[in-house]
Amino acid sequence: MKPVILKAFFKTIKNKYLFAFLVFSVWMIFLDDHNILFLRQNLNKVKRYRVESAYYKEKILADSERLKELQTSSKNLEKFAREQFLMKKKNEDIFVIIEKK
Repeated sequence: MKPVILKAFFKTIKNKYLFAFLVFSVWMIFLDDHNILFLRQNLNKVKRYRVESAYYKEKILADSERLKELQTSSKNLEKFAREQFLMKKKNEDIFVIIEKK
């Protein structure tokens, strides 16, 4: 039974086009510098970078709106300074309350 299978295998390998296709496939999948694994990793990186790009675009829009608010109103600027940098007026005391999660 085994010799029949081996004979059929060697007969198909003797086909030069099939042999060339198999060698080319093995070369492109495993041995080439830009093989399938490398391309798959790069596609995953591109997907991750697109997600990060969308996040940063949203962040830029939000920050630019916030900057516009701060530049147009002195009340908003004062509120921002008080909240972010704990600035205070004379004769004021600030108590920072930290909530435990």
